[in-house]
Amino acid sequence: MMMTIKCPKCGVEGKMSLIERNYKGPYKCWSCRELFTIDIESNVVVSCQPLSQEEYEKAHPPKPTIDMNVGNARNLGGRRY
Repeated sequence: MMMTIKCPKCGVEGKMSLIERNYKGPYKCWSCRELFTIDIESNVVVSCQPLSQEEYEKAHPPKPTIDMNVGNARNLGGRRY
């Protein structure tokens, strides 16, 4: 389901696609880039609170990156193919 969310900071409407009718988590305004924690119940926004970048990173740590040069077909265990 597509939700329309009005940013409390800049007033621009943004869209968010949801699978479930309820959602609680981060939302970033596409216009002003401000972060919020939103709470949606039965397809209605019931809460929208500011969220700092530090709070977001603490709750959602970055995923580890993959080194594409380790173990590739051209350099396996020091042997060249």
